[in-house]
Amino acid sequence: MLKNKGMASITKFSSILIASALLAGCVNPTDRGQQYQDGQFHSILNKSETIQSNAPRDYSKFSKQANEVTSRSPSMATTYQPLYKKLNDWILESGDPKDLSKYGVQAAQLGGGDDKGNVLFTGYFSPVMELRHQANDKFKYPVYAKPDCESECPTRAQIYDGALKGKGLELGYASNRIDPFIMEVQGSGFVHFEDDDTLEYFSYGGKNNKPYVSIGKILIEEGEVPREKMSLKAIKEWVHSHNDQQVKDLLEQNPSFVFFLPRKAHDVLGTAGIPLLPMASVAGDSSILPMGTPILAEVPLVNADGTWSGVHQLRLLLVLDTGGAVKDNHLDLYYGMGPRAGIEAGHYKYFGRVWKLGLNHSATQAPWAKPPEKLSR
Repeated sequence: MLKNKGMASITKFSSILIASALLAGCVNPTDRGQQYQDGQFHSILNKSETIQSNAPRDYSKFSKQANEVTSRSPSMATTYQPLYKKLNDWILESGDPKDLSKYGVQAAQLGGGDDKGNVLFTGYFSPVMELRHQANDKFKYPVYAKPDCESECPTRAQIYDGALKGKGLELGYASNRIDPFIMEVQGSGFVHFEDDDTLEYFSYGGKNNKPYVSIGKILIEEGEVPREKMSLKAIKEWVHSHNDQQVKDLLEQNPSFVFFLPRKAHDVLGTAGIPLLPMASVAGDSSILPMGTPILAEVPLVNADGTWSGVHQLRLLLVLDTGGAVKDNHLDLYYGMGPRAGIEAGHYKYFGRVWKLGLNHSATQAPWAKPPEKLSR
């Protein structure tokens, strides 16, 4: 998601398939990057004395993303700058994960959705949506600002049927229903107004507080799209091969609706208010991974067709975004802006290993320490 509160801050398309569903069905499957090499975990966060990983390494974007944090957020700088400095020293002098403890860096491994260390990675991106300021025969589907409502906000079906019509909340008009829906799922995005060639950024402006239902899951359950082929591309293909009423009926099964707040085009910001760099930041569960937390991750790499390459890459990432569907052992990797990033992010649902990092004798020490309700299964 991407909003001023971050692209990931509401729900994400990438959460269509949850970890438990992907791991079910066979004994120790590895087609989505599952590794099964770390035994059995009984907590979400598990103290790691030493990290062993021979995966190829790419720490090239960490320093730039960390600088965005420390230069823009004094409070986060106070908490994390000592840890970021030690990690930069480690990158320059070693880069070997088993040497982290020599720099005072502590680690806690995420137990994974299967309690064997396999953490689900999905991807998200910042879409660019075509709108018009005024409706015409083609651009006739309104995108809305938030009405003055809380628990009594209308459902998606009611909004589609005109519940907000005439209230002056229309921010623009799209040529179809699916593009605004995808931007809702992402949480925010860029808008190009084709009638005057201007670019704006629509940040997250609130939601109707109705439960989120995954349309991808619905399409799988109804036999419309095979589970193994589910992706953003597959959803778009389904939409384009069905009429407007069928698309409306599908989307209305998700009563949740996201509203937007127009802003001048600017950097893509996460929930933490920090500009996000592609492949350097993730959305995570802030009750486990507070904003600004660095993680060391064996990130699954995929081929051009979206299949897993068979390789993981060791990266240092920063948690700078959140998402309503990004909970516990699920991380959402930010891919960037535009259609290509959307295609890549839409394919991405594979597993890797993850370690939350902290610095001894600092505000981030003991990264395995969490409230009891989060530590026990």
